[in-house]
Amino acid sequence: MRLDLIRVGQGAKGTFGVLRYGEVPFAVTLELPWLDNAQQRSCIPVGTYRCRRIHSPKFGDVFEVMDVPGRSNILFHRGNRLIDTEGCILVGEEFASALDVPIVAGSQRGYTEFMLLLYGRTEFEVCMVQAVVPPLTSAEV
Repeated sequence: MRLDLIRVGQGAKGTFGVLRYGEVPFAVTLELPWLDNAQQRSCIPVGTYRCRRIHSPKFGDVFEVMDVPGRSNILFHRGNRLIDTEGCILVGEEFASALDVPIVAGSQRGYTEFMLLLYGRTEFEVCMVQAVVPPLTSAEV
């Protein structure tokens, strides 16, 4: 089974993505900004990774992203704010803002949907891609 994580926005306030199974988007994600793949300070590089189910003492039943060069302990888990990521991938239902800080809202629902999709599976593949989004022209602003 393969999921696509399409990164649709990236900057100092985080890396924002959409999880898709086949042609159907079903959840949103929040990761750290890109800081050259620094452990616990950066999102991971674009690429395809194997993910395996593990039990985390802090988060319970989760999936760990495997074989990221120079990195370990990268999990898909619940959370809302950038500070919750610690280099992991937060899963939620929608993007929102709290005091002008972007967050993912509905993390419990989004993560539950993610885990239900993966029910009975011990592994899956995630393809991390960067969406090419052209900047707005002055006429569109």
